[in-house]
Amino acid sequence: MQKKLIAEGFGTFVLSLAVLSSIQMEVAVIVTPIIAGLVLGLFVYTIGSTSGAHINPAVTVGLWSIGKIKTNEAILYVIAQVIGALIAFGVVSTFIGGVSLSLSPESFPAFIAELIGMTIFTFGIAAVVYGKVKDEASGLVIGGSLLLGILLAVHFGSIGILNPAVALSLGSLNLSYAFGAIIGSIAGMNLYKKFIN
Repeated sequence: MQKKLIAEGFGTFVLSLAVLSSIQMEVAVIVTPIIAGLVLGLFVYTIGSTSGAHINPAVTVGLWSIGKIKTNEAILYVIAQVIGALIAFGVVSTFIGGVSLSLSPESFPAFIAELIGMTIFTFGIAAVVYGKVKDEASGLVIGGSLLLGILLAVHFGSIGILNPAVALSLGSLNLSYAFGAIIGSIAGMNLYKKFIN
């Protein structure tokens, strides 16, 4: 369990750090989704066999909803992920600046956008979880699903985070982003389980 929690915390730290750093660039709208997809794909290959490479509280909740992780383990995963995101925030705020922990305003369009993006993202994850994707392609499918989910979420009206821990590190966490991602994750996982698996 200790290895799993360290893997989840470290993975979420790196993902949050990469996103936080990329938003400082002038071309963040294009670069950030690609970086997020690449980082997630990398961690699927490097820590996937240890922890499953959730590195996202909403993904953990979605996997819990289809019985792929036990309740007590899911709670510990979420705690490790939040800690990883907060450490990334601390690193960026100390060495780069320009970030602050705060709650962003609620937005129904953002809720819908995050829900749509997360449903697409976790539908791809479910394909891997249920063994429909070859191991060698798992990182490509999951990283690509995240990229597509982010692009769709941005198109429909959010800033395309799809991860409550990363949203916290960006100072963009609110109920719209948190519950949009969580409900979308549950929807994507269960849609795959019911209709495809």
